[in-house]
Amino acid sequence: MNPESAAPWITVEDVEVRFPIRRGVLARVKGHVHAVGGISLEIARGETLGLAGESGCGKTTLGRVLAGLERPTAGAVKLDGEILFSPQRKKPPTKDQRRRIQMVFQDPMASLNPRLTIGDLLTEGMAEHRMLKGESRDAAAVRLLAEVGLDESALWKYPFEFSGGQRQRICIARALSLRPDLVVCDEVVSALDVSVQAQVINLLADLRRKHGLAYLMIAHDLSVLRHVSHRIAVMYLGRLAEVGPAESLVAAPKHPYAQALVAAVPVPGTKRKRKALPGEPPSAANPPPGCPFHPRCPQALPICRTQAPASREVDGHRVWCHLY
Repeated sequence: MNPESAAPWITVEDVEVRFPIRRGVLARVKGHVHAVGGISLEIARGETLGLAGESGCGKTTLGRVLAGLERPTAGAVKLDGEILFSPQRKKPPTKDQRRRIQMVFQDPMASLNPRLTIGDLLTEGMAEHRMLKGESRDAAAVRLLAEVGLDESALWKYPFEFSGGQRQRICIARALSLRPDLVVCDEVVSALDVSVQAQVINLLADLRRKHGLAYLMIAHDLSVLRHVSHRIAVMYLGRLAEVGPAESLVAAPKHPYAQALVAAVPVPGTKRKRKALPGEPPSAANPPPGCPFHPRCPQALPICRTQAPASREVDGHRVWCHLY
C-alpha cells in the first residue's frame, strides 16, 4: 500500500487548544494561550507524518490531543470517520478506541515508573485490556522485548539499569503492547547520540512495515523527518505553514518559514552562510493579527499584517502564504 495515496484514517478537523491564563487571588481568567489554532490534517493507514517547527509552536500539544491527553477547545479528531475527541462529544472514548492510539514521550526515564520492573511495565496495559489470551505476562514481555532488539535478561530489571537508547526501546515496546494503529512519537530521538538515533529510527521503520503502523513523528530536526516521513507538516505559532511530501518539502520548501527551517539544517562537508530569522517568535498569549509569521518574515506583504492566509496548492504542497 502507498500511504500517500491511501484514504485518511485519522482526521484532525479545525482543532484548537487554548489554555486559560489565571491571575489574582480569585484566579480569574485574564486571557488564553493559543497553543493550537485551527489545524486540519489527515493521516492514512501505514503513513508516517512528520511534524516540524520551533519549540513552543504547538507540536507536542497537537500530539497530546491525538493521544487523548489534552482535550481540544474546538474542532474534532476522527478515527475512521467516527468522532474520537471533541468538545461536543459527551461520552468518553471507549477503551478500545484509546488503545488504538499510543504515545512515546521525549524523556523515556520520566515516562517509565521507576518502581516497576520492565516485565510489569510492558504488560500492565495488556492485562488491563485483557489482551494476554492465555499467554503469560513473562512470555508476552519477552516477545515484546525481542521486537525492539532487547533480550529476556531485561525482564526483571528496573528502568535506571538501562541506557537512554535502551529505555526508549522499552517505551516503544510498551506502546506496541496494545497493538495500536497510530503511535505519536514526541521527539523520540532528540536526547540520544547520533549513532543511537539511527538505530531507533531504523527500528521504528521496521516496526511500521511489520505491523502496518501509522506514525505522527514530532521533531524539530528536518533531516530526521526527511528519512522517516512520507509527508512533513511545518507548524508556526500553533498554525500550519506548509504540508507536502517529505523529499520535495526539504528540497524545495515554499513557505518562507519552511525555507528558514531547511536552511538551518547543517549539511556535512559543506560551508554555507545561515541567515538567522530576525526577532523572536511572538507570544502565544498575544498572537499577531494576520499571518502569525509576518513580524519575522523577510518577504512580508501589507496584506500579511491584516489577513490570515488561506491554504493554497503549490506544486503538490499545501501552503498558507499570501506570496502564492
